[in-house]
Amino acid sequence: MHRRLIVPGAFVAALLLAIPASAADYEPGAAGIGDPYYPASGNGGYDVSHYDLRLKYQPKTDLLEGTATILATTKQDLSRFNLDFGLDVSEVRVNGKKAKVSFSGDQEVEVTPAAPLPQGSEITVVVRYAGKPSELEINGFTAWHRTPDGGVAAQEPESAVWWFPSNDHPLDKATYDVSVQVPNGTQAISNGVLQSTRPVGADWTRYSWRSDKPQASYLATLAVGKFDITTDRTAAGLPVLNAYSKDLGANEGAAKASVERTAEVAEWLEEVFGPYPFNALGGYVPNVTSGYALETQTRPFYSPKQFASGSNVSVVVHELAHQWYGDSVSVHGWKDIWVNEGFARYSQWLWSEKEGEGTAQELADYVYASHPADDAFWTVKPGDPGPENQFDIAVYDRGALALQALRGEIGDKAFFEILKGWPAEHAYGNAKVSDFVRYAEQVSGKPLAGLFDTWLYQTSKPSAPAAAGVGVARSKAAQPKSWKKIARTNTVHDHKH
Repeated sequence: MHRRLIVPGAFVAALLLAIPASAADYEPGAAGIGDPYYPASGNGGYDVSHYDLRLKYQPKTDLLEGTATILATTKQDLSRFNLDFGLDVSEVRVNGKKAKVSFSGDQEVEVTPAAPLPQGSEITVVVRYAGKPSELEINGFTAWHRTPDGGVAAQEPESAVWWFPSNDHPLDKATYDVSVQVPNGTQAISNGVLQSTRPVGADWTRYSWRSDKPQASYLATLAVGKFDITTDRTAAGLPVLNAYSKDLGANEGAAKASVERTAEVAEWLEEVFGPYPFNALGGYVPNVTSGYALETQTRPFYSPKQFASGSNVSVVVHELAHQWYGDSVSVHGWKDIWVNEGFARYSQWLWSEKEGEGTAQELADYVYASHPADDAFWTVKPGDPGPENQFDIAVYDRGALALQALRGEIGDKAFFEILKGWPAEHAYGNAKVSDFVRYAEQVSGKPLAGLFDTWLYQTSKPSAPAAAGVGVARSKAAQPKSWKKIARTNTVHDHKH
């Protein structure tokens, strides 16, 4: 007989490994992810990898019933964790076992699993729920649009709370399967690729969509109604699907004349920003009363009012630019909104340049000249605007000015190398304004902190000498031909949160 000799130190170590952490070692996950702009958004203690949403929606009553299956990994020893959600929850199961559920605040679902969850565990959370999203208000606000024939979820910075439980912050991105059962004659539109359409009994149809790249929860969308749908494929084989409510009235022609140019615009943006990052293209225009648009991943949302004055390709450019800047590369925190909106606005300036309707330089000169030194425009800091100014026009126009200043400082070669390199460097991840500054310095070989401080963080108009140094310094400038088209998209950020 051979006996294994265990030395005392090794024995103690082996014993410690065999003993599970006590209940006292497990703690609840934080009720927020730590974003100072929106303290209740997101949650701590876990990271989601996939959402599987199986829904049933009745347009006549606005009743939404759902089962959400959430795949996640724990980031600490968890005794309890939160989900962000506002509808009525009937049951939650964690790893197949029924969990205790309680509620706090406007959107916190507190889940206590049957057994504590060790750090690094892969967990499956199943949530069954129902409710009428249009009746849910948080701080007097709703992200759910009722339409004459259905409902739509599309808002920023929050919309998931109204239709599925989530870790509701861009820092926790995941892939999605969204399967929606609706009455015959009604369609369900969501992100990504339509996987299947099949009948359910005699009166219902189920639409199943897949978004296979990491996606922030606010970029997930759902639209149920009666749509005219067009489909196509790009030269590279990507599926293109656009949808238009059948009751857009006088806005229908202009909406289609704009959104049907999606593939063309995306192909041009690939020349500017590099390869398109996702598995599908498209857009949709439901019959809502809002005026904004939103970069919902792969399939932007457009309000009909965006086309009330005629076709508006500039707004399509803006939302598709976000697929690179905002969707693939998402904010680390909402203070970093410039890495979304400054670039989307600048893409409109570049489109104007391409179309021969005013160069980016001319547009920058016009913006600079149009706002006197005492204009409140200069008091908003695009690099950290505060939640009350997150969608202020200064974040867009002053944000684009910063990019034109960068272009003037480092030259076109390095500038356009940065515009392509940044989405590749941070693809499917998150980034801060400071990350972009460092990246621009790395590529250009120039110190740029002072330039970005001037254009993104100072609360006064950059002086004429400072502006002249980067080619933005005319006290008077003619209005470029494209200006009115671009200005018509100012309501793109009018989210009314």
